[in-house]
Amino acid sequence: MNHSMASKLFSHLSQTEFGDLSQAKTEMSSKYLRPHASVQAASARGRVAAFRAAPVSTATQNVLGVGVDEKYVDGIPTGVMSIKFLVRAKTAKSALSKSDLLPSAIAGIPTDVEEVGMIVPLAAKKAASAAAAVFPNPRLRKRPFQPGSSVGFREPADEFVMAGTFGALVKDAAGQLYLLSNNHVLAFENGVEADGVTKREVLSKGAPIFQPGFLDGGKPSTDKVAELTRWIDLRADRPDNLVDAAIAKVLAKSNVKPEILFIGAPTGSKAAAKDMTVHKFGRTTSYRAGRVSSVFFDVTVPYEVGDVMFTDQIAIRGLNGKRFSDSGDSGSTILERSTNKVVGLLFAGATNGSLTFANHIADVLAQLKVRLV
Repeated sequence: MNHSMASKLFSHLSQTEFGDLSQAKTEMSSKYLRPHASVQAASARGRVAAFRAAPVSTATQNVLGVGVDEKYVDGIPTGVMSIKFLVRAKTAKSALSKSDLLPSAIAGIPTDVEEVGMIVPLAAKKAASAAAAVFPNPRLRKRPFQPGSSVGFREPADEFVMAGTFGALVKDAAGQLYLLSNNHVLAFENGVEADGVTKREVLSKGAPIFQPGFLDGGKPSTDKVAELTRWIDLRADRPDNLVDAAIAKVLAKSNVKPEILFIGAPTGSKAAAKDMTVHKFGRTTSYRAGRVSSVFFDVTVPYEVGDVMFTDQIAIRGLNGKRFSDSGDSGSTILERSTNKVVGLLFAGATNGSLTFANHIADVLAQLKVRLV
């Protein structure tokens, strides 16, 4: 590996050096993002609560993400690429054993450690503050309804109400229209548990989807707009999940429009790239702009099936010190600001608001076998 990387501006790195970064990221991800058997059996809500209360005793318990990202010093980007460790909490070196210390460099590649709290799915299960009135209100019932607005499922036992975001209007080869969002927004986290055998399917094909979501006053008698059609299983037994995504068949074509609230219609899709300026419109924070910090982050996210590991995800930081997303924004599409081309599907974020994570839109569309309208 190239040992001069610590003194090079990231734009001056060679393809070989980027390959070295990718290899180092994969090695560190394999080492530090192992599933933890002691927490896999708990429910997602219980696991998150326990995770926050538990003392951080080992590096593998503390590390939630490993990616290729710019190194920051005192909150200021340095222009130097590093292997970034996202941790629940930073701990003084003096309080750690030698085995718990994260490496300061990997074969000459610098590392960086960033505290994020937890990385969690961003569907909302409780009320959050409303967005500024200058924007359309995404929580209202609207016909025709549009991407950027509140949607959600009905929890079978009515134990809670929830809402996420309708991300985009998509269609299949036959021309059938679907609303696109996350598995955890439309399918209640269907997937496979860590044993690789136990399958979770709380919501089945045909389950009703409502606009707005019940958290925002949706009513089962009047607000059913779609039916759950297809989802990509969340696999707690695999380290290579790429998407948290699902689609629901639109019941009436006249009832929906492809234009994202405030932003307008997508003009297509493209790959995200480092330092790309992006924007989104979501159910909770409405319009926010951000910057792509990395397109190579591996992260562990707690779901009902267990801790699910995602590979090579997009990481976004909000502009001007503002958080890019919050609970309820899950399912939003993320678009390049200058072109309105979709680059990602928002699915998770750091609880301290520093980072938002998104699936690459090409992976989402390919796995669901649909295309943007």
